[in-house]
Amino acid sequence: MAETHATPEPTRRDFLYVATAAVGTVGALATLVPLFSQMEPDRATIAAGAPLEVDIGKIAPGQQIQVFWRSKPIFIINRTPAILKILQEPQLLDRLRDPDSQYHQQPPYAQNWHRSAKPEYAVLIGICTHLGCIPMFYPAPNPSTPAADWLGGYFCPCHGSKYDLAGRVFQGVPAPYNLPVPPYRYVNDHTLRIGENPPNVTYDLSSIEQL
Repeated sequence: MAETHATPEPTRRDFLYVATAAVGTVGALATLVPLFSQMEPDRATIAAGAPLEVDIGKIAPGQQIQVFWRSKPIFIINRTPAILKILQEPQLLDRLRDPDSQYHQQPPYAQNWHRSAKPEYAVLIGICTHLGCIPMFYPAPNPSTPAADWLGGYFCPCHGSKYDLAGRVFQGVPAPYNLPVPPYRYVNDHTLRIGENPPNVTYDLSSIEQL
């Protein structure tokens, strides 16, 4: 007759071994939680408006991209030589409310005819200064769309406010000011850092006329 071997019942000592191992595993995982949390971006820092880096080298000539900084839409345009020429045309300047950016809607490094640190790239907060709508991008000149004698720029469909491709507001529209320019600087030729000024410059959005 074959021998049978009864499975021994677990003893109190076995239970203690299992319980101790389980507690040790939970404890090890608990020590990892703070480590993983430290590896994640700090939410308070993000909410406070940490600088945002953008690779502008991928923006084609004449193209605009939109990113978000401090929950605000930021328009970045790669302006062609043809666009820059239009921005200096008397027929456009005569139609603008603040062509020389006299109102404080931009940092000192953008208080120029192209309203930017470099002529070829515009960096604008895409919020209409009338009632906070988001203007639409119409870069190409058109005799009738979205408005008569259109030279290229932004059109706000809510109440008809118009801006050129430097964010300068037209005369005779509800919006009172040019589009704001956020603080920014170039890290290198292809990287833009929004939310950070160049060295020795102090500027933030609390100092502008209107957002």
